[in-house]
Amino acid sequence: MERSGERKVMKRKEKAEGRPNHERWLITYADLITLLLIFFVVMYSISMVDAKKFEQVAASLMSALTGRGPEILDYPGPSIIEGMSGEQLQMETIRQQLQEYIDQNNLGSNIQLYQQERGLVISLSDTVLFESGRAELTPQAQDIMRKVGVSLAPINNYIRIEGHTDNLPINNAQFPSNWELSAMRATNVLRFLVREAGLNPARLSESGYGEYRPIADNNSEAGRALNRRVDIVIMKSEHAVVEPH
Repeated sequence: MERSGERKVMKRKEKAEGRPNHERWLITYADLITLLLIFFVVMYSISMVDAKKFEQVAASLMSALTGRGPEILDYPGPSIIEGMSGEQLQMETIRQQLQEYIDQNNLGSNIQLYQQERGLVISLSDTVLFESGRAELTPQAQDIMRKVGVSLAPINNYIRIEGHTDNLPINNAQFPSNWELSAMRATNVLRFLVREAGLNPARLSESGYGEYRPIADNNSEAGRALNRRVDIVIMKSEHAVVEPH
């Protein structure tokens, strides 16, 4: 009887050990879903970041998946992320740096950043740069221009500085018309960026458009205030062919 009982116990053990576990695939499936979630979160997070951050995220992800510590990467400069060129990355870096400065100093009503077909535009209202009817940069304007200059220093694209006014006439000994006022304001911004920020003067040019390139209706004070501005345009390299050499 004792041996018969032992045989029955052994048979039960063999049956238990031989029974396949149909739930083990759930573990692999859960791991796969987790990895896919991590992948899409990372892809979303790098959609608007610069290349250096992309490299850091990639290294952290590799460390998490392999269990090895992250390698220290030498960052040689802007790399190319699929769908975004090196030039676009530089433009986006400049935009992010300046937007952070604008937000920190509550300058959103005076400085606007936007993309045009020709490049990135930094549009500064005249009230943040000059006293009324004058072309000399105020102390606040000089601080702003230093920050702009630091952001522009790494890029080799041509930069145009464009002065604009409203349509109210000016006629004095210094400025016979709005053309002279707009041109002198643009020139003083250019001189400051060369003298104080060390930008290459061969990359810079200036234009005075007077009242003839408005972006708003001059029939209201609000519209005229928008038209009185200096635009700093970082030209895309594809437009370099139209620059004189």
